[in-house]
Amino acid sequence: MDRIDFGIISELQNNARLSNKELAARVKLAPSSCLERTRRLTADGVLRGFHAEVDPAALGVGLQAMIQVRLAGHSRDHVKDLQEHLTGVSEVLGYYHVTGEFDFLVHVAVRDADHLRNLALDSFTTRKEIAQIQTSLIYAKMRKSIWPCLIPADDESLNG
Repeated sequence: MDRIDFGIISELQNNARLSNKELAARVKLAPSSCLERTRRLTADGVLRGFHAEVDPAALGVGLQAMIQVRLAGHSRDHVKDLQEHLTGVSEVLGYYHVTGEFDFLVHVAVRDADHLRNLALDSFTTRKEIAQIQTSLIYAKMRKSIWPCLIPADDESLNG
């Protein structure tokens, strides 16, 4: 990857709806070359998708929470089984396998407190691989959609 690839990534992170023509102009590249680079970045898995930001309330989401999960044991099977389970729970927006007192942080979206209680009882406390959960309500949320570029500026591939 070179500085033009990083420019394409940066522009698309800011606005994934840019036309190829506008993107090419912003990174100072011919549209055909820009399209080829964007296709290559997608094929290589650098660009993983393009997403719409949605208002949760419009979908009936009235409450979000982080559920901290402590595993009953730290076997690969426990981790794999929990990950497969969480992937299938519609209220789970994402999870993080972490170090520390708890093993997983699970971001959930629900209608209200009753829905959260039922989700905890039905989808978490019944699991054999889970020893304990702790729930924290989310009052406010900020999520950056732009990843920082942590490759040193003096990297030779950026000078190309």
